[in-house]
Amino acid sequence: MPLYIGVMSGTSLDGLDIALLEHSEQPHLLATHYLPMPTALRSELLALCASGPDELARAALAEQQWASLAAQGIHALLTAQNLHAADIRAIGSHGQTVRHEPSRGFTVQIGNPALLAELSGISVVADFRRRDVAAGGQGAPLVPAFHEALFDDGKTPQAVLNIGGFSNLSLLEPQQSVRGFDCGPGNVLMDAWIQHQQGASFDRNGAWAASGQVQPTLLGALLSDPFFQGRGPKSTGRELFNLPWLEQHLRQLPSFAAEDVQATLLEMTAQSIVESLLVAQPDVTRLLVCGGGAHNGALMARLAAFLPKTQVSSTADYGVPPDWVEAMAFAWLAHCCLEGIAANRPSVTGARGLRILGAIYPA
Repeated sequence: MPLYIGVMSGTSLDGLDIALLEHSEQPHLLATHYLPMPTALRSELLALCASGPDELARAALAEQQWASLAAQGIHALLTAQNLHAADIRAIGSHGQTVRHEPSRGFTVQIGNPALLAELSGISVVADFRRRDVAAGGQGAPLVPAFHEALFDDGKTPQAVLNIGGFSNLSLLEPQQSVRGFDCGPGNVLMDAWIQHQQGASFDRNGAWAASGQVQPTLLGALLSDPFFQGRGPKSTGRELFNLPWLEQHLRQLPSFAAEDVQATLLEMTAQSIVESLLVAQPDVTRLLVCGGGAHNGALMARLAAFLPKTQVSSTADYGVPPDWVEAMAFAWLAHCCLEGIAANRPSVTGARGLRILGAIYPA
């Protein structure tokens, strides 16, 4: 069976997830490797999400570092599994999103796939999103087609929820095309706020949020953003939801305790997910959660409280580790590209039709 590697660094920018996938009738995860993101590189990638001086040169240098880090992780994974570059058909590399503005016709992921192919000795498939955007789509989310391949049983109205920096839903209905969309912030604002207030990279298990009280006036102000009023297809990113966006709201309201802000951000994430889910799939019976948010006990508890008639559980309960679903997805997308299989879903992104995604960089 052909082997693929998926490389993913998401909006949280905590590190690189590298997954080894065997593709047969059902994608199967064989091994994983994680590399923390170096502090300097993380800071530069975050800075590149906004306009700044000498952006072209800085982006080129940053993506060289990103590709070198990915090659290092891939080599470590292969060594641990007693494999060689020749054993791998392709790497599916998402790269790092630094801009995502489909309303203006562009999305930008950097990661120098040519350098990654050179350093790894393995063909690389990358640049998955721009083909969908070129066809009038949002370019995101791209994982619903993979969620469909992995979890759809053809019988149960269910949803797959990825909570990374941002949250997105895949809606699986019997005898229907998969649908999906971005819901809004997942962890991105909670991570930014705790880092700003405490210097921590994330709120472990949602403990700090659980120590605070939800502030209704702040919650209402945050959820009044027009993004939450729209229905899919829709996608979003750091261009809209970021720490300055939050601080702008805070300046317009009375002062709140820092832990109350965190509690309100968690509630916003939960409510925005549930409200968009129930509008799009009111008969949902099962919600499978993946991404870092699956480890946030306080957030999972709020989702379950809002959905008393729906089974809410981690994808781990169905044999798929929640931290590795996205890296697996980009390995699968590489397979689709090489096999000439369309992997976008117009019902998700709004593209004019099915498209083969990705650009190939031969070893």
